[in-house]
Amino acid sequence: MEDDLSAAVDIVTKYATYEEFLDSQVTRLDLSYLEDEELARQLVELGYRGSGEVIKREEFYARKAAAEQQLLSRRIQAPKLASANKEITEPLLRELADTEEANRTGKMTTIIFIRDKNSRHQEISGYIDYAHRLKSEDFEVYFAGKKKLLPKPTDLSYYNWENQTCCSNNTPNFQLIQDNLDGLLFKSKRDRKIIIVDPNAKSHGDNTTRKEIKTDKYIQVVLYCHATRRKT
Repeated sequence: MEDDLSAAVDIVTKYATYEEFLDSQVTRLDLSYLEDEELARQLVELGYRGSGEVIKREEFYARKAAAEQQLLSRRIQAPKLASANKEITEPLLRELADTEEANRTGKMTTIIFIRDKNSRHQEISGYIDYAHRLKSEDFEVYFAGKKKLLPKPTDLSYYNWENQTCCSNNTPNFQLIQDNLDGLLFKSKRDRKIIIVDPNAKSHGDNTTRKEIKTDKYIQVVLYCHATRRKT
């Protein structure tokens, strides 16, 4: 199926008309013998000459139409990126911009750990389901630098160190697992893999990488990027 689509896309991009396609199949040797371009085209169409696949006129335009529709569908389905056309220099936002499309399309789910101070100068920390936040919030304000990304009581976890407010929630992408010997864990709802956020763990789970972000905008930031494999 992918090979058929690739061949059809090649037709769309290379040949505007059926005659151009036929000409591409005619060799110089054919022309030197036949001395008639139209006759050479007819022989290619009939399958007597040509250096490639024999395609009838109706099939050529049917493939071309199908490929054009497929390409149009892909452009329509491509997610709008909040980070697009923005000059981003802050390290965390740059990392989030790099993984935005993967999180929007489900190829990746990222957990963001942030420790910083809120507007009341209270230290807070929490784990954020990036893909879920992308769907529930307008991230352009973050990528434009108009608003600072911080944990909320509605995120995977939230803790206010001053007033001891503690909240935890499951999200569409992760299930929170507490009271475990390995500490706080998250289970991916897409492939049921476990994400281990303990910084001292030898592994952070199958298909999961941990990356600490060095930035002067936050006290601490860590990303746990999980490459998604859907359960079949």
